[in-house]
Formats: sequence, structure tokens, C-alpha cells
Amino acid sequence: MRPLSPKDQILNKCREYVDVRIATAKQAMDHAQQAANEEGKSSAGDKYETGRAMMQIERDRAAHQLQEAIQLKTALDQIKSEIVPEKISLGSLVITDSKRIFISIGIGKLKVSEIEYFVVAPTSPLGKALSGLKVNDQLTFNKEVMTVREIL
Repeated sequence: MRPLSPKDQILNKCREYVDVRIATAKQAMDHAQQAANEEGKSSAGDKYETGRAMMQIERDRAAHQLQEAIQLKTALDQIKSEIVPEKISLGSLVITDSKRIFISIGIGKLKVSEIEYFVVAPTSPLGKALSGLKVNDQLTFNKEVMTVREIL
């Protein structure tokens, strides 16, 4: 079996990140539901209603976080690591003269094999600035001039 490419390694780290977010959100939902159920057993009157309402808010918040994480997972599932586009787009690993940037989901800095990558969404300011560029194109981002050296 051949070793994973840097692009595959980053993609796997992104998937791990999303899986943790999904598991955490599900756990928070379960905890809030359990707390709401317990509230019903031990309280009475207005206090009971307030407690249940607060637990419902917590459960709704966790459900929203779960939905966001599922959307991130869907975005990652669209990336085919073996495809090397001519222009920068979703799934591109961009090597500039100063940075390594993976266009996928907004995680921020990520270290893989002691190399630092910026993992950004295509809708982020940097993702938008890079979108459609080709090898040897230049861009200025946050007053830094970068040249695209490679697109993987």
C-alpha cells in the first residue's frame, strides 16, 4: 500500500475534525434531553417549565451544531483527492511561495507531518481570493503578495 499523499492526509484530518464535532453535538443533544427528562421527575410547577425550556434551548443549540457539522461532512465528501484541477477550486491543495493552503472547510491551521497548512473554506476571504487562479498567478492578500507555485 502506497503512503498517503499530503492531500489525503489533510483530508483525513478534516474528516476526523468533523467526526468529533458530530459526536460532540450528538452527545450534547442526548445530555440535554436526559436533563430535561430528569427535570420532569424532580420538579413541580413553574420551576419545572423553566428547566425544561432551558434544556430545550440547549438541545436546539446542539441540533444546530450537528446540522452544521453534517454540512461540513457533505462538503468534504464532494472532494475527490485524486483530481488535480488546473484552476484552484474546492479540494485544491495550493502551494504558494509562502503558504500551503487546502481549500475545503474552515478549520484554520493544521499540522500534518510537521508541515503547517491553512485549511480554508472556498467562501472564506482567502478561499475567494484564490478561487480560479492557476500556477504562476499572483495575488495580494492581507498586504502579502503570493505566487501560486503548485496546485495539487
